[in-house]
Amino acid sequence: MPACSIVIRAYNEGQHIGRLLAGIRHQNVRDVQVILVDSGSTDATVSIAQEYGAEVVRIRPQEFTFGRSLNLGVAQAHSERVVIASAHVYPVYPDWLERLVEPFTDSQVALTYGKQRGTPISKFSEHQVFRQWFPDTPRPQQGYPFCNNANAAIRKSVWEQHPYDEMLPALEDLAWANWAQRQGYRIQYVPEAEIIHVHRETWRGVFNRYRREAMAFKQIYPQETFHFSDCIRLFASNSWADLREAARLGALRQVSPGILAFRWMQFWGTYQGYRRSGPLTWKLKEAFYYPPDADDGRAAHRPVAPIRYTEEKSDVHSPSDDA
Repeated sequence: MPACSIVIRAYNEGQHIGRLLAGIRHQNVRDVQVILVDSGSTDATVSIAQEYGAEVVRIRPQEFTFGRSLNLGVAQAHSERVVIASAHVYPVYPDWLERLVEPFTDSQVALTYGKQRGTPISKFSEHQVFRQWFPDTPRPQQGYPFCNNANAAIRKSVWEQHPYDEMLPALEDLAWANWAQRQGYRIQYVPEAEIIHVHRETWRGVFNRYRREAMAFKQIYPQETFHFSDCIRLFASNSWADLREAARLGALRQVSPGILAFRWMQFWGTYQGYRRSGPLTWKLKEAFYYPPDADDGRAAHRPVAPIRYTEEKSDVHSPSDDA
C-alpha cells in the first residue's frame, strides 16, 4: 500500500501538469500512487502524465462532473489517504504531502486542506481571495464545512460511506465536508501544505466560475438566498478592501480597473447563480465573501527550503531529470 494516493482531475492541462508531477517527485513522501482522471484531453496531458508513471482513468466529456471524476479517481486509490489536486497547481515545499496527510493520525479527521497562493500573473483580487480563504494560521478545529479540492486530502474509508455528489455543478468538496461534519468527523486546515494555483481566466470565466459555485451552493443549501443588495454591498466592501491594499503596495493605478472588474464578475455571477435560493449563514458568508482583517502582508517563515523548479517546458518534457 502506498503512503498516499494522489488524484488529479484534468482536461487539456498539458501546459501545467508537468510542474505538478515534478513537484510530486520532489516530495519527502516518495511511495505514492498518482492517478490522472482525464475527461477527453486533446493535448499532451495524458502522455505527460504517463511519462511520470501516473495511472490514467478516462471519462467522456459528456459524463463529466467534478464529483463524478473524483469518485472514479478515488475508487482506484490503493491508499487510505487520498490527496486531491488540480492539474494546474504545484507544491511549494517538499513536505507538502507529509503535512497534508499528517493530521490523519487522529481518527476523527476525515478531511484536510492546504494553503493556496497565486502566481505573478494572477489577478490582484485573486491574490486577496487566496489570502482570505487560506490564511497562515492553522485551523485544527474548524467549525464550518469550508475546504477546497484543488489542494486537499480525505480518508478513503469515509468516502466509501458517502461518495461525492455527482449531480452538483461545483462545490462537491463543500457538500462532502458538510456531510462529514454532520457525522462527527473533523476538518483540519494545514497552511504548511502550500501550493501555487495557476488561474488564467477571462472576465467571463470569472463570472462563470462564481455563478457555477453559487448554483451548487443553492442545491446544497436550498433555503439560502443572495439578494441584489448583497451583490452591491459585497462588491463595494471587497473592492474597497482590495483598493486599499493596492494603495498600500503602491500599485493602485495599475490594478484598480482589474480589481473592479474581478469583484463585479465575482458577485454578479454569485447573484445570478443564487437567484432562487434562501439566506446565507453568517459563518459561510464570512468564509466565502467578506474581506479579511488587514495584516502586515508577511507570510509565516518556514524552516524548509522551497522546491526549485526549472522552466515549465523542461518540467513537462524531461521527467527523467527530476528522478
